Amino acid sequence: MQINPPATEEQVHQLASNIQVLLMDVDGVMTDGRLYLVPNHEGKMVETKGFDSQDGIGLRWLAWYNIKTGVISGRESPATAERARQVGMSWVFQGHIEKIPLLEQILSEAKVLPRQVAYIGDDLTDVVIMRRVGLSFATANARAEVKRSATAITDVPGGQGAVREVIELLLQARGVWPELLKKYEVTD
Repeated sequence: MQINPPATEEQVHQLASNIQVLLMDVDGVMTDGRLYLVPNHEGKMVETKGFDSQDGIGLRWLAWYNIKTGVISGRESPATAERARQVGMSWVFQGHIEKIPLLEQILSEAKVLPRQVAYIGDDLTDVVIMRRVGLSFATANARAEVKRSATAITDVPGGQGAVREVIELLLQARGVWPELLKKYEVTD
């Protein structure tokens, strides 16, 4: 992960240790941003997307450690709703490009401060939230403007483990990563 100055690795680790909510965009973050239109059994075109399975298990781990998750997406998609259900997300907002009111709603419902929220984005509509939370991440495939606005940039693109990369950072910062490795009998 690349840390954007003036932030330091130590500062990012400290901020990450206090995160209570992880929010993200969907297309370009949880997916590679591609949308596939395929006919269903009636010949009607439906949208499909590909989600990274390692991101998915990571999102489930966050729930074990009381970190809530959610998506705020500019597009509406049944695939997004289903994926959010599968991984136990607390908030699913779709069809919203004006994201600040939704962030305020989440802050109120979660009873957290902005500094206790992390956000992962890839496009211009994400920057307004990234500037208002404690820790912001841009995916490797993000627009250059978004990367400049982020606290850190993932090494991998959206849909290919970017969410998992952020999750591992959060769990390491909390000091629970060794416990998780032990649970799965992973040793150094």
